[in-house]
Amino acid sequence: MTAVPAAVQQDRAAGAVLASAAGDALGAPYEFGPPLDASVAVTMKGGGAFGFAPGEWTDDTQMALAVLTALAEPDPRSSTPVPAVEAGFRAWFASGPADVGTQTTAVLSTPGPLAVAASTYAEGHPNSAAGNGSLMRTGPVALAHPGDRRAIAALARQVSALTHSDPDCADACILWSLAIDHAIHHAPTDGAYDWAGAMQLGLTLLERDRAQRWNGLIADAVSRGAQPVDFPKNGWVVHAFQAALAAIVSTPVSDAGDASSHLPLALAHAVRAGGDTDTVAAIAGSLLGARWGASAVPVIWRLDLHGRRIYGQPLLTADDLEDLARRAFTR
Repeated sequence: MTAVPAAVQQDRAAGAVLASAAGDALGAPYEFGPPLDASVAVTMKGGGAFGFAPGEWTDDTQMALAVLTALAEPDPRSSTPVPAVEAGFRAWFASGPADVGTQTTAVLSTPGPLAVAASTYAEGHPNSAAGNGSLMRTGPVALAHPGDRRAIAALARQVSALTHSDPDCADACILWSLAIDHAIHHAPTDGAYDWAGAMQLGLTLLERDRAQRWNGLIADAVSRGAQPVDFPKNGWVVHAFQAALAAIVSTPVSDAGDASSHLPLALAHAVRAGGDTDTVAAIAGSLLGARWGASAVPVIWRLDLHGRRIYGQPLLTADDLEDLARRAFTR
């Protein structure tokens, strides 16, 4: 297997964060809308249900920033970033964000340890506690322990459990985070890449029965003809996972040498599925960015991209995201 140069790895680590935020901002204007025809242009136009500005990211990236900041600026008094992530989630929620998911709101409104609140919520809502809110923010987790798959899996489970303790949520975060790590370190610099194979590598770190379930779910998402619109319940973590993966796999890579065009095309494809458009595109973006790098994010998107980690604090830009991602990956 060809070694990936360190500079390329760093670009990809930054891409996992930057492309996710770009997908988030691209999808925000279309959230809760119907599927769109392939002829409809998808642009970073702003608006939508919450009136976001053009290029403004939503709660998906705001929560990912709580994870990313804890990794880039580690607390020397703690051996794990989880307490800092929890504090970041609390501070963000207390600042009055415009858009917060129902499950996340319920958990963050509960005093005491978040993991306890999330577990209690799941017990009380056995059929509706597997939302996509932890998968949407899992991208930075992959940067915490480069190449250490067991450590990444353990952290993905812990960070998911702060708000989403359902086994499907944990499994999805583990598989997606590990696929990001694999893409950063092993994807070729151009041409074909086995997206499904990268995702399936993480199955060995799930319990056997869980691995069998997810192997079938992955196969459904990458089967010939599968499209993101085929998984319409994308507020549910399983369909969000499958829709994002289907958007990536079903978008052809250009034969003209400009393989990085795959990233913006696949993100637009994810948005056209309708429903929770910003989240599906944010999830897809984290893996696409890990494959193609921050350098593949269109310049026009990068210039518009902005948002907050905590309301009341200064706006952050694409450059801020990239700086934090590189620091988290190389610390």
